[in-house]
Amino acid sequence: QVRLVESGGGSVQAGGSLRLSCAASGNTNGIYYMAWFRQAPGKEREAVARIYLRGDNTYYADSVKGRFTISQESAQNTLYLQMNSLKSEDTAMYYCAADKTLGSRGGSWYSTSEYHYWGQGTQVTVSS
Repeated sequence: QVRLVESGGGSVQAGGSLRLSCAASGNTNGIYYMAWFRQAPGKEREAVARIYLRGDNTYYADSVKGRFTISQESAQNTLYLQMNSLKSEDTAMYYCAADKTLGSRGGSWYSTSEYHYWGQGTQVTVSS
């Protein structure tokens, strides 16, 4: 099994920055992809960014391009999300996700069904 634990969330004013971390433990061998998703109250969970761990290829939702950066520290099995120029609409619970399927499970990188392992989330609140 793989355990994912997020940290780094908090409250910040619009225009500020936060860095989220996701620590992976357990049987982490074979993880190809890790991603960040978020879910605001009353809304569906949506993809924020994904990284291919073997090559550092990254993907971003249009809403965060140019503001957020996903990265990894492979030696520590840690995933990061640097969030700059935060907006009130970025307020959500942020989740870390991972998967061991190379390629695709049949969906797109931004589909929740593409990820088998999930963390419990960390809250990000941006006040305007």
